[in-house]
Amino acid sequence: MKSQPTIRILVIDDDDDVCSVIRDFLEGEGYQVTVLQEPQRAVEMVKKEHYHLVLLDLILPGINGQTLLKHLRKADSDLCVIILTAYPTIESAIETLKNNAFDYVKKPIEFDSFRKIIESALRKQGVLRNLETEINQAIGNKIRGLRIKKELTLKQLAGRSNLSVSLISQIERAESSASLSSLYKIATALNVRMADFFEDL
Repeated sequence: MKSQPTIRILVIDDDDDVCSVIRDFLEGEGYQVTVLQEPQRAVEMVKKEHYHLVLLDLILPGINGQTLLKHLRKADSDLCVIILTAYPTIESAIETLKNNAFDYVKKPIEFDSFRKIIESALRKQGVLRNLETEINQAIGNKIRGLRIKKELTLKQLAGRSNLSVSLISQIERAESSASLSSLYKIATALNVRMADFFEDL
């Protein structure tokens, strides 16, 4: 298994307490965190370093968060940004979405839901950090590749393996973890070794 990349998150917020709480949470989740309390340096930092995700406070000294978001987008059009605000309004939420932020999160942050939002944002960016997800994706891609190489449809493979079309489709798309029993049936149906599914992991 290849080592997973370090996921770098930039937090732009001028509040010491908020920065401390967010940093502790994110580092506890295994992310590498950079805190920036001088928003005027944000564009320079994004140009200089690669960040997988930016958490941006909406109200900042000297610059509006929406304006800074636009500047960050110009610096890196692929940048994934989540807006944080203690003063949510419908107007600012709509503007945030128009500016292509990934999400709009109210402070104080509810960390169980925040964890899911961050994971969704990273999945959108194509960043895999969950080992089980990475393994499931690799196995699913291998099964799909072997099935196509043997010119079998999902229905045909399902018939051969005595598994449902839905289950095989979910395994190929990494939406479901395959049991050893299912992998054995699929391997037998494809006339390959189970070990072939784990090559290059």
